[in-house]
Amino acid sequence: MSSLDEGREPPETRREVVTETLHGVEVDDPYRWLEGDDDAVSAWVDRQNEYADAHLETATSDRLRPRFESLAAVADYGPVVVREDRYFTTVRDPTDDHARLEVRAEPDGEGTVLVDPNAWPGNDPESDAPPRSMGWFAAAHDGDHVAVGVTEGGDENYDIHVLPVPDPESIGTAERDGDGTDPVAVLERRGRVNANSFAWGADGGGFHYVATGEADDGAQMDKAIRRYRLDEDGETTLFEHDDRHVWPGLTVDPESGLLAIAFSEMVGGTEWYVHVDGERRPVLIDTDAETSVRFHDGTAFLHTDHDAPRNRLLACSVERFREGDLSFEECREVLPERESILQSAVPAGDRLVVHTQQDAHSRLAVHDRDGTHRRDLHLPEYATVTWTTAARDEPEAFYGVTGFDRPPAVTRVDLDAEREGSEVLSTVDVDVPDDLVVEQAVVESTDGAEVPVFVCHREDVERDGSGPRPAILYGYGGFRNSVTPSFGRFRLPFLADGGVYALVCARGGYEYGESWHEDGMLSNKQHTFDDFIAAGEWLVAEGYTDTDRLGVAGGSNGGLSVGAVLTQRPDLFGAAQCEVPLLDMLRFHRFLLGESWTTEYGHPEADPEAFEYIREYSPYHNIEAGVEYPPVLFRTAASDTRVHPSHARKTAARMQADAEGGPFLLRTKSDTGHGVGRPKSMIVDEQVDGWTFLYDALGVGDGTPSENSS
Repeated sequence: MSSLDEGREPPETRREVVTETLHGVEVDDPYRWLEGDDDAVSAWVDRQNEYADAHLETATSDRLRPRFESLAAVADYGPVVVREDRYFTTVRDPTDDHARLEVRAEPDGEGTVLVDPNAWPGNDPESDAPPRSMGWFAAAHDGDHVAVGVTEGGDENYDIHVLPVPDPESIGTAERDGDGTDPVAVLERRGRVNANSFAWGADGGGFHYVATGEADDGAQMDKAIRRYRLDEDGETTLFEHDDRHVWPGLTVDPESGLLAIAFSEMVGGTEWYVHVDGERRPVLIDTDAETSVRFHDGTAFLHTDHDAPRNRLLACSVERFREGDLSFEECREVLPERESILQSAVPAGDRLVVHTQQDAHSRLAVHDRDGTHRRDLHLPEYATVTWTTAARDEPEAFYGVTGFDRPPAVTRVDLDAEREGSEVLSTVDVDVPDDLVVEQAVVESTDGAEVPVFVCHREDVERDGSGPRPAILYGYGGFRNSVTPSFGRFRLPFLADGGVYALVCARGGYEYGESWHEDGMLSNKQHTFDDFIAAGEWLVAEGYTDTDRLGVAGGSNGGLSVGAVLTQRPDLFGAAQCEVPLLDMLRFHRFLLGESWTTEYGHPEADPEAFEYIREYSPYHNIEAGVEYPPVLFRTAASDTRVHPSHARKTAARMQADAEGGPFLLRTKSDTGHGVGRPKSMIVDEQVDGWTFLYDALGVGDGTPSENSS
C-alpha cells in the first residue's frame, strides 16, 4: 500500500562493533560511534536528513503544506493566572511564531505586553543570534513582578528574567517596549529550572529556585536549592542535593512565607520538608505515597494516594505542617477516594474547584473547603480539562477544556453562582468538520486487562466491508501520564479524508490510578506494549482498517512503545512514526536524564533481573535481519536535553543495514529540543513531514484535503 519511494538507497553507515558483557551476556553494539557529537556524526546526520528529504518532499507535502499553514495561522491562548488584581496569560497571534506574555486588569480586558519573544533578535530570520523562546513564567503573589524562563534552541536550560509589572490602573495604557528586554534581574543559564522548581517568596521581594548544571558538561543532574533577593541582587545556596533519581519541587505559602520542598521519585513516593531557621525539617518522609501540597488561607491541602490508589484530598493547618513530623493519619479527610481519579483540587476563596477523571475523560465540580459538593460544571462528552487556576480570595476560577472534536477553550466560572456561571473567554478559531464522531471502546489485553481506546472519525466511515480506512493508533503508557481526549488541528485533514484516529490508554499511565501505572512499569513494562498491540488488533478486527493501512505513533516514552511494538509485531502495522524516542534500553541510563528513569524501567547495568526483562523488549536490540518491517519515520532533535538523539540514530542505522521493507527514515532538527519553544514555522515543517510520511505510507487518497477539511 505504501507509495513511499523505496528505490533510493539509504546512506552508508560505518559499522564498528563494540561488545560488552553484561551479567554474563555478550551484547554487540555496531553503531555506538553514533552516540558522539563529532564532525563524523554531524556529516552522517546531514546525509540522513537529505535521504529523508528525498522521500518526504513529494506532491503530497506540496498539497498538505498550505492547509497546515492555514491551520497554524490562528490564535492560541494559555492558562489564566490570577495575582491580586492582575490576570496573566499567554497569547500567540495568528501571524506570530511565539506566544507573548500579557497582563490584564480584567480577564477579558485589554492587556499590556510584558514579553514578546517575536521581537528578540535571535527570532529574526535575518539575525545571526541564536533563536530564543519563553518556556514558562511565574508571577509573584502580589503581582508586582513576573519571572520568565528563557531558553536558546529549546534545550530546556533556562535563563531567569525578572520583570516589573505595571500597577492595575496602568494596565492597557502602560508604555513598554514589550520584548522583555527591561528586566530588573537576569540569572543566566541556571539549568533545568522550571515553573515547578521556582517559587516566589511571600513578600514578592525574592524567590527560591532549583539550579542545575547544563547538559553539555554532564551536570544537569546536579541540583542546588537557592534563594535570590531582588533588593540585594544576589543569591544564597540553601543546600545541594545529589540524588540522581529525585527532582525537587518548591512551594511557598503566600501568607507565612513557609518554603516547602518536595523530593519526588517515580517509584517510592514524595518526601516533604520545610526550610525553617536555616535548616531542613522533615514533614512527610519514609512514605511510598505520591503527595502534592497547596497552601491556602492557613490550610495545607494534601493531594495524595496514601491508602488511596485513585487519590484523595487531606488537610491540616499550615502551622502543623511547619512543625514537621506530620503523619497522614493526623490530617482530616476533605475528599475521600472515589471511583474516579482525583486530578486536582484548586482552592478559591471558600471554594474548591475539583477535577476528576472517569474512564480517561474529565469531570469538574465545585465543593466547599470542607469537601461538601455544591454543583457540577457542565463539560462536553469525552472532554479533557487541561488546566485549572483560581483567584486566591475571590470565588473565581478558570479552566481549559478540549476534546478530539473540540478546539481548546479558556473558560471563566463564578463559583458562587447557583447554576453554571461559566463564560468562554477565548477559543482556538479552527473550522472543525461537523460530522466527526467520538467513541470509546474497551479492549481486552494480557491478564484480562480492560484497556480503553478512543476512536474519532467522520460519521460516514462505515465498517461494512466496503474497504478499510487508513488509521493511526497513538499512545504513551508510562510515568503516570494519562492520555485523554485532545484536539489536534493538524489531524483535521486526515480525519476529513476519511482517516480514523485512535488513542489507547495503555498501562503505565494514570488513567486508573497508581495500580494502572504499576501494571506497566519495571518488570510489567511488556503490558504497555501488549495494550498497544491489543488495540491495533481490535481496530483491524472491527473493520476500521487493515494491517496495511494501520499506522502507530508516539513520542518519548511513547516512542519506546512504538519501537517495541514495531519490533514485536511488524506484521500488524503499515507505518510507524517514532519521535524523540528511547530505543537503546540497555544504555538509556548513561545519557542526559536517563539515570532518573531507572525507577520506571529498571537499571539494566546494576540489576541482573532488570537486564533480562529490558533486553527482551529493547527495540534497538530486537531488530532481526531479514525480517520485513513497515516504513518508519524516526524524528529527533540535536538539542534534546532529555532523550539523547543517539537512540533514534542507532536504531535507524541498524534498520537500514539489516531489516527488509521500509524505507527507514531519520529526521533530525536543529535549534530545538524535546518539544519546548518551537516556533510556528518549525511546527508546520514538522507536521508536513509527519503527515506526508503517513499519507504516503498508508495510501491516504491522493493527499488532497476533501471539502470536509474546511
